Order: sequence, then C-alpha cells, then structure tokens
Amino acid sequence: MNTMSIIFQNARLINPSENLDAKGSMRIDGNGIIDQVLTGADIPAKEGDRVINLEGKVLAPGLFDLHCHFREPGQEYKETLETGAAAAAAGGFTGVALMPNTRPVIDSPLGVAYIRHHSADLPVDLEVVGAMTVESRGETLAPFGKYSSYGVKAVSDDGTAIQNTQMMRLAIEYASNFDLLVMQHAEDKYLSAGGIMNESATSAMLGFKGIPEVAESIMIARDLQLLAWLKKHKLNGALHEPRYHVAHISTAGSVDLVRKAKAEGLKVTCEVTPHHFTLCDEDLILAAEKGNYIMKPPLPSKENREALIEGLRDGTIDAIATDHAPHAKHEKECPPDQAAFGIIGLETSVGLTITELVERNIIALPRAVELLSSNPRRILGLEPILFAAGRKANLCIIDPERCWTVENDSFRSKSRNTPFIGRTLKGKALGIYHKGIFTGE
Repeated sequence: MNTMSIIFQNARLINPSENLDAKGSMRIDGNGIIDQVLTGADIPAKEGDRVINLEGKVLAPGLFDLHCHFREPGQEYKETLETGAAAAAAGGFTGVALMPNTRPVIDSPLGVAYIRHHSADLPVDLEVVGAMTVESRGETLAPFGKYSSYGVKAVSDDGTAIQNTQMMRLAIEYASNFDLLVMQHAEDKYLSAGGIMNESATSAMLGFKGIPEVAESIMIARDLQLLAWLKKHKLNGALHEPRYHVAHISTAGSVDLVRKAKAEGLKVTCEVTPHHFTLCDEDLILAAEKGNYIMKPPLPSKENREALIEGLRDGTIDAIATDHAPHAKHEKECPPDQAAFGIIGLETSVGLTITELVERNIIALPRAVELLSSNPRRILGLEPILFAAGRKANLCIIDPERCWTVENDSFRSKSRNTPFIGRTLKGKALGIYHKGIFTGE
C-alpha cells in the first residue's frame, strides 16, 4: 500500500448522495482513507504529501455501470476481466455489474466464485449478476438463495427474456424472498425474431428485417402487471416487496409504463444507454460500417429518442448504463444481418453524457453524476460513497470542458466495435482513485 498522502486541491466536489456541489479539497491518507474534506478552501500540505491541482475539474464518487459484459469466461477473444476493468477505469468507473450470459452462463455460485477470484486484484469492483434461470433457458429457476449467500444482489437473463409468464412470476416472487433486484432485458422473442433494427420506413428502405418497438413494451407491461398483482397479494408472506429494473429502455411506450408504475408506488427503476439517447435508426442510412449500429434493443426512432431524453429530464429514467458489449472485428465487419448485437461503451459514456445531455441543458452536471454513480449504486443496493473523514476514498476525476476525439487506438478495451470513432466529444474522465491507488493523468 502507498504510504504517501494525496491532496486533491481546487476541485469542484460533486456528490449527489450528500447534496454536495461546492469548490473544495480532499486529503486521502496512504491507506486510501479520506482524512479531511474542506469546502471553500485548500487543505494545507504537509511534507511528503502529493498535491494534485484539480482547478476546473470535478471530483465525484467513482462511477458505477449497472450493465456490462466482460465476456470471461468463454469468450476472452472479445474481452477479459482485466481488459474490461482497464476500460472501466479509463472511463471513470470504479465498479460495474457484470451480466451472466458468459460461456458457461453464470447460473450458480461456482460462476460467481470464479469472477470474484479472478478480479480480486483489479482496480475496479466487479458485481456479479446471476442468471434468473439455469443456462438462461427460461425453464428452471437458478438457485437464488445460494446467490444471496454469496453476496449477489441482482438476477437477470440478459440477452434473452423469460417468455413463459408463469416462470417470470415465479422468478419475481422467488427473488423478493432474498431482496434480489430483477433486471429485465425486455424483449418478446416472437415479435423480434430475425429482426436487426427498429421496424420503420428506414428499415423498409434499407431492406432490413425490423423489430417492432412493442416487442419491448409488451414485455414490460406484462412484468409490471405481475409486480402489481404480487404486491397486492403480499407475495404469500414474503419479507420483501419485489424490485424490478428495466435494462436499456428504448421506447416512449416503455418510459410511459415505468412512469405510471412509479406513480402507483411500485418499486421500479430503469436505465438508458448513451447510444440510445444519442443515435437513432436513421443513422444506419449513411453509416459505412452498419455492423456497429446493430444492437438490442435496436436504435430508436427520432420520436422514441426524444421520449428517452424527456425521461432523463423529468427523472423517470434512473440511471445511465453502457451495456458494454465487446465483439471481435469479424463479428461486426460483415453483412448487417450477420452482425453480433451490441457495442462497447465504458470509455465514451462520460463524453456522450456531457456532450448530449449537459451541454444541451437537458440535465445539469450533478444530475449526470447521479445517473452515472449514485443512482446505480442505490438501485443495486450498494453502500453510498460519502465524502467524509474515515470513509474509503472511491473517486472519479472528470474534466467537463475537455474536448477530445474518439480514436480507434485509444481504447483500453480489447474490442473496437463502436459507431463513435471519429466523433469529437466534450467531457472526459481523467482518472480514478480506488483501493488506495490513483490511476489517471
């Protein structure tokens, strides 16, 4: 462990969990523990202290991504725990939640133990999301009780959705017994079968089979009705009310359903990805490499994109998550109907959020930090990060004014599948301080 103390001076301290937004300084001792926080003034340096001037920069709680794929075990040619963690740290994230659709699927404590063992020395915390059903087949429930005993906080069959309504009812009910968050990749497979982009005049013009937007909202409507029914009937005496989270929400209908469910008092949250509030289906028309625009859920129509932005503005959408989905070059540079779904996103998330939302006055910078850090931790049931003496330092440094161009060679991720290469963004994560180590510029 480093024995030298670090003082971050002249920073804009933003921490939504404490309703803090003020200029100030922070001193961290050699064991990674916050020694002092001072607003409105500099902390005097002692002999041997390392002083880092953050004039014009933001010191925020380390970002947390609710939705990532690091591909290990089974597809290490796309990403590994190590390269994924490096990409996360470069993007300002000190923690991520890993989806279970690896090979094999993480559907038992053995898979959880594998991730924990191989990530202990990484600079980023990896939370494991367990599969809802064995092999994510939607047929037999995974061992939620054993998950809980291993510290797992959420379950999901991400990449697929449980199509059988009775099985979904049991999953929600069973999860509530252990206060596990149910994270739903909402997709009616019968409606989406064979589709590769949003069903629209654009898909017809391009000759691509479309996915109707109701493929998402129909699943959410079903699940929310189950949630309401289970709450009404008190879950047969369960100790906890079910908690339901919509992954990568992408349509106006879905946002409206979540908005109404919240008004009715259901424990419902949702996330949106930067690519869904930035791009739309019409971007495929001029795209030279269309494979990098193929994802699930598909890029929305302009109207649905505006509904997502409004959901961020009015607070309906709780978090920004990347759905970081690395793929090898040959899996994207191919005919669009053969391309793998998904793009990488950890290293562009801050830039896209500030460029598309903060700079356009849709949300303020503290709200962006809330969406990227405080809320994701709250949703997953993690302890909030506080800027207080005696607390472990878990920090992210952001330069909201830094203009930079996304370049192919700049990624720490093992993969390069993104439509944002060549785009100039404003706002960049400069580093993290976590586990007693400062990594950054």
